[in-house]
Amino acid sequence: MSEFDYLYDSTEETTTRFVCLVGESMRRFDLAITNTNRFYGKKMVTDLQSGRTAVIGPDDLQEEGYIEHVYKLTEEEAVELTHFLEQIVGAIHFTDI
Repeated sequence: MSEFDYLYDSTEETTTRFVCLVGESMRRFDLAITNTNRFYGKKMVTDLQSGRTAVIGPDDLQEEGYIEHVYKLTEEEAVELTHFLEQIVGAIHFTDI
């Protein structure tokens, strides 16, 4: 059996919001949005249909092409998803400092 060098191993209480929405593009989004104390206040957003997950904050939503790339969406679909995520993604909190 191999030995592991653990970088961290912790358990935490989280909350997850499950949302299903459809935009004008008629693309259905089934999302799991997890709030955790990790990731400096960013949300862990999982597309339940594709299984793709990203840790997303307001800076990521401003990054051109990021949402399209992570979730493999068209530009129109990414704009719709970004508009929704802008409503739920809050400010980043640097608690380590």
